[in-house]
Amino acid sequence: MSVSQNVAVKAKVNGLFSPKVGMKPRLFFWRVISFFIVFSVWELAGRADISIAFPPFSEVAVAFVEMLFSGEFTAAYADSLPPLLTGLCITIIGGVIIGISIGLVRGAEWFIMPLLIIFQTAPVSALIPMLTYIYGISDTAKVVAIVILGMPLVALNSYKGIQATNPSLLEMSKSFLASRFATIAFVILPSAQKMIFAGLRLGVSGAFIGIVLAELLITPTGIGDLITYNRFIARYDKMFATIVSILAVAGLTLSVMRFFEDWLFPSEKNE
Repeated sequence: MSVSQNVAVKAKVNGLFSPKVGMKPRLFFWRVISFFIVFSVWELAGRADISIAFPPFSEVAVAFVEMLFSGEFTAAYADSLPPLLTGLCITIIGGVIIGISIGLVRGAEWFIMPLLIIFQTAPVSALIPMLTYIYGISDTAKVVAIVILGMPLVALNSYKGIQATNPSLLEMSKSFLASRFATIAFVILPSAQKMIFAGLRLGVSGAFIGIVLAELLITPTGIGDLITYNRFIARYDKMFATIVSILAVAGLTLSVMRFFEDWLFPSEKNE
């Protein structure tokens, strides 16, 4: 290798790859700073006596630790997790299958797409009384609420991923006389994987919203019961601690999903 080539390679390494070495530490640092700013503003706003129902962050943090060690969170999530996991399984599997189907089959698109759009735009809080009338005060109503909120997001993103396949890749597969199954398995689905995973993350977010709405409006059990009960007895520090726990669990779940996405598709990892 010539001297000029060595210089070019070193410049490429120093110019392109060295900034990425410190990318994750810097990203972590700015995330910590953002949390610090939010919690500081929360603490100052709580100390300003804006409302008795808005406690400082320090009181919420103390209540969070107390509820964690007293077993209140354990008992609440033990009631909430079974319908949440059931609804998530139906949302993920059903949403991906529906999204891929309407992306590949024109007839399915004409028939199913309007229903997905209707369910995506429908106010779920207005549908929950109907779900209660149909399924009663049961876990089934919670599961249906989760599916209504999450499945359209998964299906629509999967559909968009299928539709966004590069036409040149499809032409190449035709030129190599690839079968329909091979084109779908090795061209269309790999091309749509990022959109599908984005839809899965949105579906998980919708599922957490669905379980909280269902437990607040259908039956006061699980995590919704903690929010309702502590609001009723004016323990607003515990009420906000419960809300923070939901955000923490949801954020952790989405982070784990992102980790698996980067692990399964390292070539598509977003730097």
